This record gives sequence, C-alpha cells and structure tokens, in this order.
Amino acid sequence: MSASIIDGKQIAEEIKKEVARGVEELKKQGITPGLATVLVGEDPASQTYVGMKVKDCEALGMHSIAENHPAEMREDELLSLVDTLNKDNDVHGILVQLPLPGHIDEQKVLLAINPDKDVDGFHPDNVGRLIIGQPRFSPCTPAGIVELLHRSGNPPAGKHVVVVGRSNIVGKPLAVLLMQKNDRANATVTVAHSRTQDLPEVVRSADIVIAAIGRANFIKADWLKPGAVVIDVGTNRVEDATRERGWRLVGDVDFDAAVEVASAITPVPGGVGPMTRTMLMVNTVEAARQLSGIS
Repeated sequence: MSASIIDGKQIAEEIKKEVARGVEELKKQGITPGLATVLVGEDPASQTYVGMKVKDCEALGMHSIAENHPAEMREDELLSLVDTLNKDNDVHGILVQLPLPGHIDEQKVLLAINPDKDVDGFHPDNVGRLIIGQPRFSPCTPAGIVELLHRSGNPPAGKHVVVVGRSNIVGKPLAVLLMQKNDRANATVTVAHSRTQDLPEVVRSADIVIAAIGRANFIKADWLKPGAVVIDVGTNRVEDATRERGWRLVGDVDFDAAVEVASAITPVPGGVGPMTRTMLMVNTVEAARQLSGIS
C-alpha cells in the first residue's frame, strides 16, 4: 500500500478562488475586507509568516495593514494600538502574531481584541461560541484540517478520530469542531497527549490520526491502523547536511514509513500549512460580512 497524498496547496488554491469571489461581491456593496497584522519584534519566522499573510491579502484584493514594531514596544502601547484597530471601520480582522516578547502579557493582549475582529478565533468569547456549536470564527488551523478532510474525500462522520496534542491552538478546538453535529463533523473523538498511557495503542485504534504534538517524526508507522488517514500538523526543523541551509522541515509523523501504511496522508510542508493561511482569509471575509450586517 502507498498512501494518496492530500495536497494542501491545491485545496488551499480552490478555497482562495472562493474567497476572491466573496471579496468581489463585498466590493460591489462598497466593502473591502481588511486585515491588520501586528508584529512585535524581529523573529525571522514571524516576519516571514506575517509577510505571507500580507501577500495573501493583496492577491485576493483585500485591504491589509502591517503594524511592525520593535521588541521594546511597551505593553500599554500595544494595547493602545489594538484599541485603535478595534475602532477602525476599515479593519475587519486583527491578528497579533505570537509569540510576543516576554514583558508583554499575551493573554491580556488577546482579550483586548474585539471578538468580532478576532479572526484567529482565540478570544475566550469565540472559544465559548465554538464549544456550543455557534462559532463566529473557527481557529484557522483546525478549520483548515476540517476542510482538508472534507475536500479530499475523507469525511470524519462516524469515524474514530485520534487527535494527538491538546494545545489551545490546535488540539482542543479541533476536537470540538470534529464532534459537532454537522456534515463536516459527527466524529467520535479521542484527544491523546504525552501523558496518555500506551499512546501507540490509542493511535492504532484511529480511523483518522491528527498529529499535533510538536515533535519531529514522533508517530511511527507501526502505530497506525492499516488504511488510516493521517493529517500531520507538525512543522519541525531537523538538521540536513544535504540542504544548502543545513536543515529541512518534517512533521510529527514518520512520513516515509507511514506512507506505506496509511490510505491518505498530508505532507510537510505542503499539507496543513497552506490551509492555515487560507482560512485566515476566509475568516477575514466572514468578519467583513458580519460587521457589515450581510448574511
């Protein structure tokens, strides 16, 4: 057996075309969806990621504001900036890039974002709405995974899904999304983690395995049920002397071995990553609709 590859880039492009049509429809009504990104510090990975989000906005005809500030920015200055963006009618989505410098309370900043503009879906108000099945926005990576499963022909309904990882960004909200009563969910969900007893056996019980534990090649092929679907959220740098830069990206799953056991699998890179960025655009357009009173 050799698994089919779930191409996140291709599926993301399909969704971007839908987003672009949504942007055009809003523009006909005098509304241009706008996203503000806030970066504090000079972390290279964060700079790259924010830069890509700005390019995505431009490519889709959206308005973008890039607020890039030095690492020395005070917490009160950042909170004042968030308040200004909350009040800006041309800004429909606000994304504060994490992590923030150590002297800034991340939770305080996230709480300051207007929940109607919280396109990352991290505000407690939006987390609560997600849990009761009335989401304003779904967090981008979990929402992207749901779309990957749906659009690749691997629906989770009635399946046993094991999510390995319990972060507030991926594991917990993804479990909530997959157990909802709708045609893209209806799964039986187990959340496993580093403290789970006999983790390989738990993973082996899954029809769909979603790896989000943040450890390179952690999940082995013999942990998988033959024919399982594998979604790999991990993005880990490992040394590779054959590459000019000296490293390469790998996921949380031992891909080369798992591809011989699974029925379908996402690659790293090129799987979940493109979906996360795309779902941010989806959420921003949805925020523009909601804030403008358009159903």
